[in-house]
Amino acid sequence: MFSKHVERLIEALRCLPGVGRRSAQRMAFHLLDRDRAGAAALAGALGAALERVVRCTECRMFADAELCGICAASSRDRSLLCAVESPADVVAVEQATGYRGLYFVLMGHLSPLDGIGPVELGLDALERRLASGEVAELIIATNPTVEGEATAHYLAQLAREHRIKPTRIAHGVPVGGELEFVDGGTIAHAFSGRLEVK
Repeated sequence: MFSKHVERLIEALRCLPGVGRRSAQRMAFHLLDRDRAGAAALAGALGAALERVVRCTECRMFADAELCGICAASSRDRSLLCAVESPADVVAVEQATGYRGLYFVLMGHLSPLDGIGPVELGLDALERRLASGEVAELIIATNPTVEGEATAHYLAQLAREHRIKPTRIAHGVPVGGELEFVDGGTIAHAFSGRLEVK
């Protein structure tokens, strides 16, 4: 029915979260019919990002160089390390709080049924950072889901093994919610009220 190139574009757009066939079709038609310059800019930005964006060697955040801007900044408090599930969570914390420590991005949470264990989350790299003697407090800011809580428990045990104080952000964030979608005031309140994990 469609050009094979249009069909390929529609299928490619469906990889985006929450985008079904109709939404992808609407986007494809808009880009081709009304905004070819925008389509070209999108294609260029996506190509450049895929080619040049890497993971920070310290925190695993998306970066343009070996170290991201946060890890490279000398003004950050290296004794505070905040573990989060995704790069979007780093952005949420940075925008909503006055936190000046460093991060470790897990890129997920423990989920044995999905084959996601400590290795997939890079916990060997986290353990090396904890063993370095630089970190005094591990702030656990995983999502308050079943998997996030299991991950938090695992991280707290890991911190204790290295004689590091584990803390958990307060639960002003709704159970079942994700940091990326919570308003800044709630995140700021939850972050300032974090408690030690027992």
